[in-house]
Amino acid sequence: MRPIDYFERGVRLDPDRTFLASEDIKYSYQDAKKLIDAATKGLYAAGFEIGDSIAVYSHNHASAVLGVFSSMNAGGAWIPVNVRNSAATNAEYMSYTRTKWLFYHSQVSEQVSECIPLLPELKGVICLDRKDNGHPSLVDFSDAGKMVDVPDWSDPFGAPNMVFSRWPTGGTTGPSKGVEISNANILTMFELGLKHYVGEDTKDVVHLAVAPITHAAGVIIGIFSAVAGTTIVHPAFDPKKVLESIARDKVTHIFLPPTAYYALLECPDVKSYDCSSLRQILIAAAPVSPDKFRRGVEVFGDVICQCYGQAEAPMLISMLAPEVVSAAASGYKSERLKSCGKVTSCTEVAILDDSGKVLSVGERGEICCRGPLVTLGYFEKPEATAEARLYGWHHTGDVGYLDDDDYLYIVDRKKDMIITGGFNVFATEVESPILEIPGVLECAVIGVPDERWGESIKAIVVLNAGIEMSPGQIVDSCKDKLGGVKTPKSIEVWDEIPKTAVGKTDKKAIRAKFWGQSDRLVN
Repeated sequence: MRPIDYFERGVRLDPDRTFLASEDIKYSYQDAKKLIDAATKGLYAAGFEIGDSIAVYSHNHASAVLGVFSSMNAGGAWIPVNVRNSAATNAEYMSYTRTKWLFYHSQVSEQVSECIPLLPELKGVICLDRKDNGHPSLVDFSDAGKMVDVPDWSDPFGAPNMVFSRWPTGGTTGPSKGVEISNANILTMFELGLKHYVGEDTKDVVHLAVAPITHAAGVIIGIFSAVAGTTIVHPAFDPKKVLESIARDKVTHIFLPPTAYYALLECPDVKSYDCSSLRQILIAAAPVSPDKFRRGVEVFGDVICQCYGQAEAPMLISMLAPEVVSAAASGYKSERLKSCGKVTSCTEVAILDDSGKVLSVGERGEICCRGPLVTLGYFEKPEATAEARLYGWHHTGDVGYLDDDDYLYIVDRKKDMIITGGFNVFATEVESPILEIPGVLECAVIGVPDERWGESIKAIVVLNAGIEMSPGQIVDSCKDKLGGVKTPKSIEVWDEIPKTAVGKTDKKAIRAKFWGQSDRLVN
């Protein structure tokens, strides 16, 4: 099996079913296959070589998904490009990953024009939706390959070590590194996804993609395609439009980062929408407040779940299933609401100290893992790869612990620890009780320079619309739970919290406000 073969299953299962739908266009499985096959032939006619890097630069749109699947079909290495980044940042990443081919949507034509001169190894540029700036449309580009035969680039094992994608890391501590995700890694993720996301009910799956398709919302389309599921692509996250789509389109599955999930919960009249079709609201990319889990079960029912993974071990290191969330929300082993789930069947997880010693149940250290999810390493960065693979484990950079039932708990990022007055304080320990305060929508906790304490704890808070609350009131509401050391020394109420290109809280940007041009962010 190759990643594209999961899509081929969907074609055989129901060729007439809608595979992709955007506001202005939709494709059935058989129509999408024709376009993907034609684009693949176009690539080979233009000089494509197996393993070439293929970038897809677009906002969320069905045609961009066709570009991704064309890369899968041709045997290329997909380079996800996030439109929320600057053109210069994207050009830097595409150049680093030796991009040879670039699919883009005309909506980002200006950014692409900035990037092209900075990509010395580029062989071809194709506009997905129309002719643009001298570049052919996908249809015209594909026509040139009508007489070309596509080689069978697989082998008896499904070409497991071929690079499926050079996936960018978050870049929160510097320029993104390219994670080399192999076919074997993605097949492992797909199979785990079929088990944990789809399950036994494979009928009439409708997946709503509102998070960037250059993130998890895009890669999981392959999972749903294996059961002939429909993916509806929204250009961006809008809570009201999401609720309208769930009711109108009978959406069964949706992936959201926590910030979007919180906004969905707080949407006015959220309970007035018919969300009975939902089977899963999957939350990933950052820890979720236990209080928001409870609220989600109250609003949407027994459909809230969470997974944990990262580009280096994609998506399914652990899974907190809907039935576990619901049981914990009702009081059965309620501590599991602080967990990111039970370790999945093909993954080994251990908690290591700084010397590589495996720690006991309940002890806190770095979360490390082994197994077929673990990727090949970082593209052309052997030192970074070696650092991440110390002691024979992949090091996630997250701090946490395991309980007796193999449930995994994340405490914080290893490099995001606040040391105040000699005490180690994990940001999530402070954020969680603040997020439980009625009226608080979002919270980000950082350490800021302090002459007395070295670092003091600062909380940035966003309130729900129409709510007024002073910093002092927030402190009073959480001090009993946090105690003197962990209670923020200062709180600021902001209109919004900065986000990275993939929708995560951008603590790097927040710290910059308080640390200035300092060459280190510890004190």
